[in-house]
Formats: sequence, structure tokens, C-alpha cells
Amino acid sequence: MERETNTFPVTRIVTESDGTSAFVDDALLVTDAGEIGLLGDPVPARDIILRVNPPDYDYDWHCAPSRQFILMLTGEIEIEVGTGEQRRFSPGDVVFVEDTEGKGHRARNTGMTWRTSAFVRVTGDVPFLGS
Repeated sequence: MERETNTFPVTRIVTESDGTSAFVDDALLVTDAGEIGLLGDPVPARDIILRVNPPDYDYDWHCAPSRQFILMLTGEIEIEVGTGEQRRFSPGDVVFVEDTEGKGHRARNTGMTWRTSAFVRVTGDVPFLGS
């Protein structure tokens, strides 16, 4: 199967200048590494946190505790940002939360199933194509 582009999609949650959080559709560049596929540049990370949320998880407005990737493993989550936009994320989706100030975002499980995810806290710059 052939890919149309050499990018890895990531949805970012950013803080606008007025303190409102917003979604940004972005991507990371991946390049041909031969038989092992396409690889992106390394991103410095501090640690990884594995998380399990019950079906009734519903967390009101909060800021991200740090700049981190959220790797969706099982279940589904709906995130609302300060602009009022809501999006659902499922297994395989990658979200990068960087709204560490301002109003933040809120999140709730959908589908009434347990959700598992991995949080990778970063320590340096992330080479997003839209940056």
C-alpha cells in the first residue's frame, strides 16, 4: 500500500493569545528508512505514563500539566476546546496537548467503554510542519 505523503498526522491543542484553547491539524515529517518503513526525527522525551480511564470518565476544564503526546490505544474520547469545537479521538490517533495555560480543554469518554492511552511528556521542541 502506498502513502500519499511522508507525514504523520497529529492534532494539536494550543493556547491562543487570548487564553482560549484551539485545535490545530498538523503533522510530523517521516522519511524513508528502507525495509523498516518511514521514520520521523527523534523527539526528546522525559517519560511515558500509561493511563486507564473508566467508561464514565468526564473531566471538566483543565490545562495540560505539561506538553505531551497522547497516544490513543483503546476506547474513544471527546475533547472540547475553548473555541467550542469538539472532536473525537479513537485508537491510532495522536494528540499533542500544549495548552498548559489559559482556559484549557475538557474531555470525556464516549461509547461507555474503558479507555487506555499513553502520555509521552516531551522536553524539547517538536518539529511540527505547521510551526
